[in-house]
Amino acid sequence: MSVDRELLRPAIIALGITLAGLLIGGGFARGRAADRYVTVKGISEREVQADLAIWPLRLVSASDNLATANSQLQESLQKIRAFLTAQQIDASQATLQDFSVMDAQTNQYSGGISAGSRFVIRQTVVVRSTQPELINAASQRVSELVSDGVVLSSGGEYGNGGPTFVFTGLNALKPEMIGEATARARESAEQFARDSRSSIGGIRRASQGVFEILPRDQASGITEASQITKTVRVVSTIDYALGR
Repeated sequence: MSVDRELLRPAIIALGITLAGLLIGGGFARGRAADRYVTVKGISEREVQADLAIWPLRLVSASDNLATANSQLQESLQKIRAFLTAQQIDASQATLQDFSVMDAQTNQYSGGISAGSRFVIRQTVVVRSTQPELINAASQRVSELVSDGVVLSSGGEYGNGGPTFVFTGLNALKPEMIGEATARARESAEQFARDSRSSIGGIRRASQGVFEILPRDQASGITEASQITKTVRVVSTIDYALGR
């Protein structure tokens, strides 16, 4: 009986080693299968129209007499309001910002000598409208203000002085565009699977990506803010598992 136990012990050990090898081999096979995946991208784009316009008009008046300079500024403000009304733009939406007065004689860098007028007054009229088409049309006729004696300057906080066009409806587009980008990514994964004679499994990892608002005409020097028509884009990146 003791002899039989001695004979069985090596056999049991060998069987255990064999079973362990099979289990480990199966684990490696499952690991290799889990590592089989494809990374694909899906793109969704929409052409949209701006629904908000912001147009800064920077006024400048100058005179050796402060009261005269201020009177010129007030006259220019009246002319701007009349111009906006003539362009069917609600002038009540125009706000005044950045009022400043410069006295050349108090400027420490001028040495008390001014080559031009002593007093320079600046003020910005910011026109805000939910009718970007009207603002765009009016901005093409801004030379009429200059012809009427309104002195305008460019530069400063609002860029080159032209209108800025804004699209505010992005949140309403997000669900549909994410769904479309995901579907296109799936199509790409299925095509890859057919070409490689594999099957598509579940999603291992997904990245929605960032929504971008781009100029419709993507050329050098053209910015998104200067165009009424824009392109909204999102790119989704998804890893799909591949089966045999």
